Amino acid sequence: MSSESYGENILVVRDLNPVAPGHRLIVPRDHYESLLEISTALVSALFQVAVEVGRKVVSDGADGFNLGVNNGVSAGQSVRHLHIHVIPRAIGDVEDAFGGLRGVIPAKRRYDT
Repeated sequence: MSSESYGENILVVRDLNPVAPGHRLIVPRDHYESLLEISTALVSALFQVAVEVGRKVVSDGADGFNLGVNNGVSAGQSVRHLHIHVIPRAIGDVEDAFGGLRGVIPAKRRYDT
């Protein structure tokens, strides 16, 4: 798997089972299972990289992107190593994108009705 290094502490890798073309994972090199285990400095560094990766996916042709962290079994975390998903999005890639990440609980996705 190819990866890009962002400083000494962070890697960006392609997701092995991408939700969309260009789906990337931002991964701290040190092991942390949860977002709740890391310092505010690492939170800042991870999200600075997320902005850079988001800019790249948009410059590569995406219309937008979703950022996501599955934190804990109840949130669907299946890999026990903290990582941030950057999922490129395109207009029309789903029938109705309204609500974005709110769709993880389908009954709560739409709040405009």
